[in-house]
Amino acid sequence: MIHRRRPPGTAPGTLVVDPSAERTAVHVIAYGEADYVEAEIESPDELDPFLEGWPVVWVNVVGLADAGLLEELGRRFEIHRLALEDVFNVHQRAKVEPFDHQLFIVARMVHPGGRSETEQVSFFVGAGYVLTFQERPGDSFDLVRARIRSGRGRIRRSPTGYLAYALLDALIDAYFPVLEGYGERLEALESEVMARPEASIVQRMHAVKRELLVMRRAMWPHREAINQLFRDDSSFIDDETRLHLRDCYDHVIQLIDIIETYRELASGLLDAYLSSVSNRMNEIMKILTIFAAIFIPLTFIAGLYGMNFAYMPELQWKWAYPVVLTVMTGVSVVMLLFFRRLGWVGRWRRQERKD
Repeated sequence: MIHRRRPPGTAPGTLVVDPSAERTAVHVIAYGEADYVEAEIESPDELDPFLEGWPVVWVNVVGLADAGLLEELGRRFEIHRLALEDVFNVHQRAKVEPFDHQLFIVARMVHPGGRSETEQVSFFVGAGYVLTFQERPGDSFDLVRARIRSGRGRIRRSPTGYLAYALLDALIDAYFPVLEGYGERLEALESEVMARPEASIVQRMHAVKRELLVMRRAMWPHREAINQLFRDDSSFIDDETRLHLRDCYDHVIQLIDIIETYRELASGLLDAYLSSVSNRMNEIMKILTIFAAIFIPLTFIAGLYGMNFAYMPELQWKWAYPVVLTVMTGVSVVMLLFFRRLGWVGRWRRQERKD
């Protein structure tokens, strides 16, 4: 559930800090084709040597508790007040907003631990820098950091637009292993539904459906945002990077297809559970009906000769009791053979096991 901390009617651009926000930390990686450097900083003034001496600077802010520090960064990078407000209001959908001197991107990052919660990551892409804001420690960018440190690939030879693409691509690809986990959970639920449908399975299926809905809400807006990135004529995204963004867009489409497939599978599992429970109930009712049908004539015979009227035949006969039991047994056998011929018992059961 989304809880807005800003009262209705508050002036645009008002920054409201979440009391539960994580402590703010700022990590900087600056690099060129030949070398790189990284450091933790306490003040935006410490950024000057990086911005002046390196072709590309990645400033990663983790935690949104220090509003003063974030406002200083906003002034240092000339971030529009409304965009900075969106950084604090962490319930934004994925989007792209171009400004005169920078590109503002919002994306939803899945939690690295595999939970269904997502967090907002805000990107500001400008000339020579990429500024990112995360809600809490832990992200999907470790491989990007490793590529910068090792110099593998073309990342250290490319401008800031390629760094923004690499971060977005890592953020999107992090959804795949999480969704693989949902696929395994659905397979396990399917096996349980077929083997032993229990009431607890319904709660777990509903939990999976709710979590997939969270994934769907997070992923769908990325389709429009990344499509806008590689189609718009932005000076921060070169032609080579646009080709890579098209591949990132394909990954988004794949993820959306997987999410929709899993949601349909979860709904189908619920129908299968209800059908399985209904079939089991029908089987129980059939068995009870067969027993009742067999005992109806037996009850009639026992009730008829249990009336003990004075002139009823065979009441004093020596062999009356075993004859009546034999007749009752014969009636039961005949009825069972009749049910077998109809396929209610015997052959039906063998066919069910064969299926």
